[in-house]
Amino acid sequence: MSPLTPHAPRRVVVIGAGAAGSMAAIFAAKGGAKTTLLERTRDGGRKILISGGGRCNVLPMRLDESRFVTDSSPNLLRRMLRAWPLREQIAFFENELRLPLAEEVESSKLFPMSNKARDVRDRLLAYATAAGATLRMSTVVTGFSPLDGGWCVECEGAPPIDADAVIVATGGLSVPNTGSDGLGLRELARLGHTVHPVYPALTPITAANSPFGELSGVSLRVKLSARDDAAKRASTATGGFLFTHQGYSGPSVLDVSHVVARSRAQSPAPARLNVQWTELGAAEWEEALRPLGNRTVTGALRAVLPDRLAAVLLTVANVDATRSLAELRREERIRLIETLVSGELPWTGDEGYRKAEVTGGGVGLAEVHAQTMESRRHPGLYICGEVLDAFGPVGGYNFFWAWATGARQGWVRAPRRSGREPALVGWSASSDSRV
Repeated sequence: MSPLTPHAPRRVVVIGAGAAGSMAAIFAAKGGAKTTLLERTRDGGRKILISGGGRCNVLPMRLDESRFVTDSSPNLLRRMLRAWPLREQIAFFENELRLPLAEEVESSKLFPMSNKARDVRDRLLAYATAAGATLRMSTVVTGFSPLDGGWCVECEGAPPIDADAVIVATGGLSVPNTGSDGLGLRELARLGHTVHPVYPALTPITAANSPFGELSGVSLRVKLSARDDAAKRASTATGGFLFTHQGYSGPSVLDVSHVVARSRAQSPAPARLNVQWTELGAAEWEEALRPLGNRTVTGALRAVLPDRLAAVLLTVANVDATRSLAELRREERIRLIETLVSGELPWTGDEGYRKAEVTGGGVGLAEVHAQTMESRRHPGLYICGEVLDAFGPVGGYNFFWAWATGARQGWVRAPRRSGREPALVGWSASSDSRV
């Protein structure tokens, strides 16, 4: 590796042009580094493109730090989250990327005003190239190693790239058809980093031969709890719930699915899923099931639940659907209320990394310096985004984590350019850098 002259810019290679990698390239280039962004797909940012149903939920409207999941130190996690506060991230997108954001109040999410995920991806890559980064698409990295005080990045079918610093933004294992193949996790483990066991998170749950199997397409808002007593893990979420042909999906299901997925791989007994089907608690249901003229128990349930679901819940509770409220026996009422308020939801598996929005587990947070995301084991190696041991619920939390950890790469210790912001230039998937 050729030595740097005293005034030569620091050579930085960013591996992965997803959310974290694009942001890392922006901040590295703005910091004065000679930045190269490598991406295995032809266009980059594919998880950005599919997020939010093609709209891209850029950020949450509010951030609850307690909803992040990690096996690392919660204090370290909080320090990393607070390094780039939500209000500053919003300002970056609106003022620097010139990407106006719109609030979706009912879901507490922020989307691009255009409702186009492609605008988010394209603006990020355009800003990176305007700042001076070079984009190399369709470049498959096969490994990276320290070499002569710097780094060597190996590429498939191409000469190796010498660098003074490498930023690993390769993502995890989720949605492999977007380009995620676990390279970063494998290489970082090979280099001696502690990698906590990985698992699919924010993934649909499956239920074979379930009494709810004929309800595909039915949706409602519920409170869902998952508990793994053996591993002392639990999660609760309130939000949308959707019956599918395979089982269950929707925000509430995705947010607790990591407990289910981990219990399959790591616990002696399966996690339990319990659901509160409406906003009514036990006392409110006692009142709702009081005799009222000739009203039937089916009528009482249909008043607050989808008809098909009401029928199945009565079957699950072993209550005659034709019975009037006046005829409902005490033990039937107790059994029905328990089903409605904390009924067990059967499950048999999950849809794994193929449908998982993120990867749980990953490189322990103690493996990096919280201020810079530089590896504590290897100088010049930086780690950001999904490859780290942290993830949040649906609703923009995981983009927040990607932006926050990617933006920490303004570290590069190269001479800073003038304070003038780079002008945005156009970018397209067919371009390697500027257009």
